[in-house]
Amino acid sequence: MNEIPLHQKTKCPSFSKAEFIKAIDKCCSLSTLGPNQISWSHLKALVNHDKCLDNIVNIENSCIDLRYWPCHFKKSMSIIILKPNKPFYNTLEIFQPIVLLNTLGKLIEKVISVRLQVYSITLNFIHPSQISSIRQQSTTDTSIYLTHLIYMEWIKSLYMSTLNFNTTQFFLLLNYQLFLKILSKTSFDS
Repeated sequence: MNEIPLHQKTKCPSFSKAEFIKAIDKCCSLSTLGPNQISWSHLKALVNHDKCLDNIVNIENSCIDLRYWPCHFKKSMSIIILKPNKPFYNTLEIFQPIVLLNTLGKLIEKVISVRLQVYSITLNFIHPSQISSIRQQSTTDTSIYLTHLIYMEWIKSLYMSTLNFNTTQFFLLLNYQLFLKILSKTSFDS
């Protein structure tokens, strides 16, 4: 922690309507309803109404200003679904539990996530070897990029090693106190 240089704290600028429109355009309309029973298609319809979009943006900006995340967005619902195309459904491995979250909360988290990624890259918080500022790309794109890097090293007659991590459920295991300390040292307003 002491090796991380201190930066001047900056206040998070207000979120814009454009950020929400861009985030919701990428959402799948066919996903399962969360605990609030609002689907992505419902949310897309709400975002098309300017007054509703203003209210959603105000909710997010208020959450950031107050440093408070409402309990309503934290509630989840677990359901069990059947894995498709199985000959028999008589063992536990055939069933798959999934967690459903509040849809509006997920949209707000998507907008915050994009903003954090942009800041992280801008402030050089993410090391260039971490996919060199390529954000929100699929595993296939990452594999192609990694293959390209390896091939370029081969051309130089060099060898390359890789280390891969599975980040599934990463944020559930994150030490938030340490994360806030690191962010505060790197100019993010905690």
